[in-house]
Amino acid sequence: MSDVETPVAEPTTRPRERRALGRALRYTVTVLVLALVGYVGGLATTSLWPITLQTQHFEASVRISPSWSNNSTVHLPTVFGDIDLEFHGPTPAPGIEGRVQVREEITELFTSGAVDIDELTPDQEELRTVMRDGLTELGWKFVGGVLGTNLLLVGLWFLGRPRKDSHSWWRPAEAVAAAVIVATLVPGIGALMTYRTSTYAAFTTTSLLSTVRGGSGMFTDIRGQAQQATPYVQNLLALSDALHQEFVNPDAFRPAAARFLLVSDIHGMNYYPLMERIIEDEDITAVIDTGDLVNFGRPREGEMAGLFSAIEDLGVPYIFVRGNHDATSPTDEAVLARMAEIPNVILLEPTAGTFVEAQVNGIRMSGFNDWRHFAEVNDDFKEQAREAGEAFAEGTRGWPLPDILVSHQPFALEDLPSAGIKVNGHMHTAALKGNQITMGSFTGGGLVNHFQVPQDEDPETAGELVGVPYAFDIVSFGEDCSLQTLTRYVYRNLVSGRPQFDNVSVLNGEQVATQPDPDGEPRTCGPDQPLQTEVIVPTDDPDGDDGADDGDGGAP
Repeated sequence: MSDVETPVAEPTTRPRERRALGRALRYTVTVLVLALVGYVGGLATTSLWPITLQTQHFEASVRISPSWSNNSTVHLPTVFGDIDLEFHGPTPAPGIEGRVQVREEITELFTSGAVDIDELTPDQEELRTVMRDGLTELGWKFVGGVLGTNLLLVGLWFLGRPRKDSHSWWRPAEAVAAAVIVATLVPGIGALMTYRTSTYAAFTTTSLLSTVRGGSGMFTDIRGQAQQATPYVQNLLALSDALHQEFVNPDAFRPAAARFLLVSDIHGMNYYPLMERIIEDEDITAVIDTGDLVNFGRPREGEMAGLFSAIEDLGVPYIFVRGNHDATSPTDEAVLARMAEIPNVILLEPTAGTFVEAQVNGIRMSGFNDWRHFAEVNDDFKEQAREAGEAFAEGTRGWPLPDILVSHQPFALEDLPSAGIKVNGHMHTAALKGNQITMGSFTGGGLVNHFQVPQDEDPETAGELVGVPYAFDIVSFGEDCSLQTLTRYVYRNLVSGRPQFDNVSVLNGEQVATQPDPDGEPRTCGPDQPLQTEVIVPTDDPDGDDGADDGDGGAP
């Protein structure tokens, strides 16, 4: 008999255990994959069909943020920068992103001219109710997206498999149910544990909003800043007077028939207290504004900033043409209509195609509105400029050439004649080409246009409003109705509290303006000449008296 032992057979239970473990592992992986795909489907659902939360005056389009960097954060992007509310909970939670905007119902408050911040602030109970109901709706929408994505995926998988017994759908159904629970329960618990008052960590803002938050009410106290800026500009004016005395031809000090303050591109900044002081100190006869009074083409912006009442308080005629930011469409004349209600405003084109000549102390001026509107994109800009110039030329045919021709855009003025000077804005940079004066912005282009991205600045000045320079011009006309001097002021950084005088220049009017025709009829200008406005009627009579009625000095 052999001494070799017969090997003992391995128990049959181990292969069964391995097979069971393999099935469990595959099932777990399948559930996790379905949960991950379902989570992505839920995010896509809330992104494609976000929910809308509404209070009395505001509404927000809300979705679950797809960005991992926004975990545990409520992210509110705006055109002026981003607002982030950060929470530090025990577990990460999906981020929430909302785009907030003002509802149309708030228009009545804006147009009233006296907006009470308490009226705009949502009631706390209203806010809690809206947030609770909205987040519940967002949660159900996310769950629906998870479930729908998983069912679609499993359905496609079934279509690709050969037919089996009728009970083969139980296991996939269990996997889908488990995946939905995992995909919704994990982020749901994270959100419930994270988005609480006790876990609130930080409130941060970026871009312009970060500057405004540190700017001591920069949006709400623009008039106060203008008053604070007055001493700096008075110093600039004193410097100008010293330059006059030292360098300017004595002929420039002949008695002035009229002195005009040229401004442009206010862009919603109420710097009128500063303008009022300049008018007083410099004995200004009238203000000529070449447009872009507001930013977005709506009168309520001017109402909120107090621009219209401030213009009336200036106490001198205010000659105005519309800029491309003063309308919302080619036919929109709402800003013009609101300006027409101000007693001292004179519109040179009060409505499309109607041109007005204003005579202030005998100085003739006419002009036309910008044909463009806010946010317009047009590839045929030069053709538009040419057509606008031709329309004005045809509408004033046979009328005496103005001493001051006014428009917002510089391009349409280039080919038009003037008896003296042409003035325009739009470029935000002071320039001079022949007798065409391009004015800089009186407010540096407005608060938004001041801003420079903080990371592009020196760390010590990050967030300062530096922007383009402020600028205004003063033109003085003599008793013979010819231009005596053009005085140009350029400065910067008043908003940031670090004023800097860039440039003060005094130009001889004879070197700027078109010289009067020596064979023409002599004219006399001065304060004894009444303020007149007259609707221009085109005529072939070069004297321009073909039936046009004399104005009575009122605004058209």
